[in-house]
Amino acid sequence: MTTLEEIHGVPVLFCGAEGTPVGGEADALDLIGDALYQGARWVVVPVERFDESFFRLRTRVAGEIVQKFVNYRLGLAVSGDISTRADGSSALGDFVRECNRGRQTWFVTGAEELRERLRNW
Repeated sequence: MTTLEEIHGVPVLFCGAEGTPVGGEADALDLIGDALYQGARWVVVPVERFDESFFRLRTRVAGEIVQKFVNYRLGLAVSGDISTRADGSSALGDFVRECNRGRQTWFVTGAEELRERLRNW
């Protein structure tokens, strides 16, 4: 289930934890299509929705998904705790830090952190 919410004037599509796993470009395009249809500028996907391959950077799944969002000029927020995964992979930790420095893809712990980040977006 998805819900559209406006945060600091920014339409944000929140995806539910249940649903089709996000494991590749086609899944990303489904989310993007839904977001564009609803007029969202950001899509929030719970960490539970991502296939494990997303967190193994050598699979290139994360890069492919992020690139699709960049191409459609939509923000992507991965919401939830990935600290265990990031601690176990220096590449993933670096990727998360680099994404969080930008304005397109963020890894956030939850909706409150997203609200704070969007305040300055």
